[in-house]
Amino acid sequence: MSNLQRHIKLEDIDAIVLTHQHPDHWTDLEGLAIAYKWFLAIEGRPVFAPHGLRDLMNVGVAADIFSWRTIDEGGVAKVGDLKLSFSRTDHSVPTFATRVDCGGRSLGYSADTGAKWSFQSLGEGLNLALCEASFLCDKEGTVQHLSARQAGATASEANVERLVITHLSPGIDRHAARLEAERSFGRPVEVATIGVTYEV
Repeated sequence: MSNLQRHIKLEDIDAIVLTHQHPDHWTDLEGLAIAYKWFLAIEGRPVFAPHGLRDLMNVGVAADIFSWRTIDEGGVAKVGDLKLSFSRTDHSVPTFATRVDCGGRSLGYSADTGAKWSFQSLGEGLNLALCEASFLCDKEGTVQHLSARQAGATASEANVERLVITHLSPGIDRHAARLEAERSFGRPVEVATIGVTYEV
């Protein structure tokens, strides 16, 4: 949430998408709820999330400041001019990759997933894919996450135009991950970097 405020004001958020209940993907929402409830007097912002995530919030009545919308496999939602589509991934809890379409351009986000899910599940024509690459290939099959090699491969199989990898585990060499993803993707790959803008 702190980095977000370097780019937009909290009151300018139109909606929030939470892919799953693992805390590294949603707990900043508690701080946002407190800011909306007790400081900014903002209510009704939609939060798209899997069933049950709202119940994990530990901020009392501030959790109800949002308009909670349940997402599921094959679900579709609209936020302004954006069309959101959801695909359940291969992860240890219900997790949903997200496709965002607007103005003839498309962004695909893998969320967390193992190798049994593919960007092909989000449909054709992805201009930019943001894909988790938690490990290098020597750890493949140890947990339900992708290696950088697998991230590149799934993007290549789906004919993705551009690939940005993210969610690298602590200690993973960013340069090695990028090279591994590039070998399987077949084109240059970027590693997500705080403060950098990626145009779809």
